[in-house]
Amino acid sequence: FVVCKGRNEGSFQGTWVYVLGESLFLKLIFLGFFPGSHDSFSYWVDEKSPVGPDQATAVKRLARISLVRKIMKKWSVTQNLTFKEQLEGGIRYFDLRVSSKPGEIGKETYFIHGLFGIKVWDGLQEMNSFLEQHPKEVIFLDFNHFYAMDDSHHHFLINRIRSAFESKLCCVECVEYVTLLYMWEKKHQVLIFYHHPLYQEYPFLWPGNKMPAPWANTTNVHKLLQFLETTLGERSRYGTFHVSQAILTPRVKTIVRHLIRGLKNTLVHRNLPMILNWVKAQKPGVMGVNIITSDFVELVDFAATVIALNNLLLEDDESAT
Repeated sequence: FVVCKGRNEGSFQGTWVYVLGESLFLKLIFLGFFPGSHDSFSYWVDEKSPVGPDQATAVKRLARISLVRKIMKKWSVTQNLTFKEQLEGGIRYFDLRVSSKPGEIGKETYFIHGLFGIKVWDGLQEMNSFLEQHPKEVIFLDFNHFYAMDDSHHHFLINRIRSAFESKLCCVECVEYVTLLYMWEKKHQVLIFYHHPLYQEYPFLWPGNKMPAPWANTTNVHKLLQFLETTLGERSRYGTFHVSQAILTPRVKTIVRHLIRGLKNTLVHRNLPMILNWVKAQKPGVMGVNIITSDFVELVDFAATVIALNNLLLEDDESAT
């Protein structure tokens, strides 16, 4: 099977794990190629609500001014597509940051990136609805940052996760055992990675260290690509999945210089083509890429390019025979 572009590209990307999995079902998932989104939930943030607890005190004070929150939105939003649209476009890894709303009664949690996003529960239901319609698709949910949450908030959130996905949740297993066939036979579709010690109390929560996502923290695309290469070279030391964060991160001076332009127009647009060329050159294997994340995943053929790399696994099989 070869990934191709054309009229049915969108429908293929919505079911690509199933379509390619028919040929690759015995391949280990940690050796496959999966497109992901950075700050996956940030397609909607509430500029009318208070600034989140993930921000410094000085920023919170400034953000009492509505114009400041409008500018923050330009730098907080890293995606345009909803969860459903990302899933239909082929995205299978989701980078999730969660917070309670200080002062709010109850244990409700929200996605957060500077400003509050939608309720986590609403996002989980949207994803589950997609999975109900596509029973052989597999997704990774990486809960990697938590703010203003005590243990009771965590238990509330974890029970929400369990309620949303139920039997679709894949319990923790040795990474080297998990193939698509394993997932399909057990009717599992969701792997949850939870970067908090409470993961130990729930069999369906994978420890965060099984999903390392090294962060380059640079505005320079050349430094980013060098960092991605270096961290891939270290990957084989760990029996884990691996996230290559193909993203550029603005410094304070970047934001000040380009205040009104925002993240997309300042860093993403002009650098995505070079990042995409790096993606196209990747190879499979224990020192190869596994999951690659991007900002504004729809701006270029990001998902299709990552998905197409799975053809290399098929070529490996053919050359072996």
